Amino acid sequence: MNPSAIVMAKELPAGSSRSGGEQLQNNPAPLSRYESQKRRDWNTFGQYLKNQRPPVPLSQCNCNHVLEFLRYLDQFGKTKVHLHGCVFFGQPDPPAPCTCPLRQAWGSLDALIGRLRAAYEENGGSPENNPFGNGAIRLYLREVKECQAKARGILYKKKKKRKLNNSIKSIGAATTAADQHKNLMQAS
Repeated sequence: MNPSAIVMAKELPAGSSRSGGEQLQNNPAPLSRYESQKRRDWNTFGQYLKNQRPPVPLSQCNCNHVLEFLRYLDQFGKTKVHLHGCVFFGQPDPPAPCTCPLRQAWGSLDALIGRLRAAYEENGGSPENNPFGNGAIRLYLREVKECQAKARGILYKKKKKRKLNNSIKSIGAATTAADQHKNLMQAS
């Protein structure tokens, strides 16, 4: 896929026409919340690139631009992340306010990257060159997650995969218990 074919979504007012005289439908199907958020995120990222000095064409965007964008978004965050020197570092529910910075929550950044990754490909970008799927982005998100967890005193442990054999046994036990309950109800 040609990188210059990647386009930013254009929002047109209802009733306006596209090039070639094609009219928009009067009642287009409303976008889902996810789709409208994805479009809004894609347009925001495009505007961010345009505002860079010099402006960055989307075809030349790389993972470094994405990382800069994520750091830029921190200024609009609402999650208090305690610094190492803060007396509340490591406490999930601090008893008083402090001057530590507000940041974007890890979960919000993770969801944003997922939406932008999908939007990039939907707008003509190739999956192989998707800057939102780069390993550096995954590493950054992991570091943000761990940093925020430590600052709040929450440990994220990797969930162990249950063995298939145990799952089958638990399903069988649940079925047996349900059958026993059903039989008791019928007997009374």
